Amino acid sequence: MPTRSRLRLPPRRENFEGNLRRVGVEIEFAAVSAARAAERVATLYGGNAEREDPHRYHIKSTRLGDFLVELDTQYAHRTGGPQATSAAGFQGFVESFSEAMREIYGDLGSLIIPYEVVCPPISVEQLDDLEGLIVALREEGATGTNDNLLHAFGCQLNPDIATRDPQWILAVLKAEILLSDWLRSVISIDLARQILAFADPFPQAYRHMVLAQDYWPDTDKLIDDYLTHNPTRNRELDMLPLFMWLDEDRVRQRIPDKLVKSRPTFHYRLPDARIREATWSLTLEWNRWCVVERLAEDREMLAQMGKAYTENDLAILSEDWALRCTEWLML
Repeated sequence: MPTRSRLRLPPRRENFEGNLRRVGVEIEFAAVSAARAAERVATLYGGNAEREDPHRYHIKSTRLGDFLVELDTQYAHRTGGPQATSAAGFQGFVESFSEAMREIYGDLGSLIIPYEVVCPPISVEQLDDLEGLIVALREEGATGTNDNLLHAFGCQLNPDIATRDPQWILAVLKAEILLSDWLRSVISIDLARQILAFADPFPQAYRHMVLAQDYWPDTDKLIDDYLTHNPTRNRELDMLPLFMWLDEDRVRQRIPDKLVKSRPTFHYRLPDARIREATWSLTLEWNRWCVVERLAEDREMLAQMGKAYTENDLAILSEDWALRCTEWLML
């Protein structure tokens, strides 16, 4: 594997609004405090680090936008936001006690719960700028997915959609399903992440339905079918944020989870966060995602691969689909 991957660009460079496509990045790590990580972000990109609580910092007005560093659990943070306790008397005592308990919970939880850097959406051409953040976290001693058996940490990519067209959105979904085994093989997904199922593959019945050559529904049916088979955020390609953005009422009726946030992006959850590996990079994971988008542009290959995939999946003696994908991608 090369020590530095050259950034690849997707086939479609503009988003649904006609602007350059952007990608948001979320990186999970441990062994470095939110305060220290926020300080490194501000040093790299400018801006001001503002403390909301001991385990959540906002880094605002950087040259890339606003960053957030936080412990990835709601129980360590004040639900009402950054305002300090203001009540007097017994209510003030209760709030102060709750504040102290949240800090203690965060201190203990950070032993197994990851911190997370949530980066602002940036142009895909700027993704290289975030590699300095990985280096900085590594220098601070941050640990990633492979450094502890309990570290089911991920690196999530959130690329803008290029169009609202349900056929293109579905083509990307079909391509990701077809390449899932190949991606898992080349990434070598960590065992803890497989066991804890934070980025599960799609269920077989849904895969077969989606890959059928005549499956090209409108947006309403596409969303309804997804919700029927995937009433969870824990998919390797989580479509809930995008579908909520397209039709919030339809999704909220089936998925009441308040953690699902509406946004016009794919939520690609598959990559590990291998911070301490010198050959790992955000660029590498982005380039792998671009393979998915390139396949999505070839409807003929999607149809051929979809038919071959389903036949292989149902065969008594099936072939290694990850290996077969390599052959398809060479065509």
